[in-house]
Amino acid sequence: MKKLFTIVILPLIIIGLGYLIYNGVQKPIKFNKEVEFRKAAGVQKLKDIRTLQVAFKNQNNRFAGTIDSLIDFYKNGKMKIVKMIGSENDSVAVAHTEAVKKAARGKITPQQLYEMYLAGDEQLVFSIPTEIAVKDTLLKRDDFNVDELAIIPFSGGDKIEMKSVIKQVSGVNVPLFEACIPFNSILKGLDKQLLINLNAEKGPSEQFPNRYAGYKVGSIEQPNNNAGNWE
Repeated sequence: MKKLFTIVILPLIIIGLGYLIYNGVQKPIKFNKEVEFRKAAGVQKLKDIRTLQVAFKNQNNRFAGTIDSLIDFYKNGKMKIVKMIGSENDSVAVAHTEAVKKAARGKITPQQLYEMYLAGDEQLVFSIPTEIAVKDTLLKRDDFNVDELAIIPFSGGDKIEMKSVIKQVSGVNVPLFEACIPFNSILKGLDKQLLINLNAEKGPSEQFPNRYAGYKVGSIEQPNNNAGNWE
């Protein structure tokens, strides 16, 4: 029996203990890798929301109140931009443009210059306001799907929390927004105890009572230049 224990049972116990130790070490390592992988997806989603919110504000002097409004803005909205025709480094074209303006006694408009340009006068240098579709300008990535903008990755369908307000700051009305992804949504399905440890480490605490337990961009409490709490 002693021989059986030494030859068969003891090696099995050693192998089992070794596996438990290895698994205990690898478990938090794998967890942290998965957290970083999911974080990258969540942060990118919040960056995309920020990009659309900034463009929306430039056109409307306020932030969108819902993600549905951002989706509609992306699909159907237009952005006002200043289109540059010609190069200011082309001295010949600059001189020609000045001559054209002088002949018109300074009463020629950018639209008229543009019509001359379209008619064949390519030696012109000027800028003209124009509009371009948002979807033709912003977030032109193969992996971007605007219809999934509100969905928290890996959550099974949970929605990103977004709010916008206009708040008085030093007597001035300031548009503000925030978009949030809770840890409990984006990290859904991971080890429960390690999630508890993560929330205790990065979430609200006595030392940091206002710290958000998740990833967040912007703030409706005070201006923060639309920064993300991961930055």
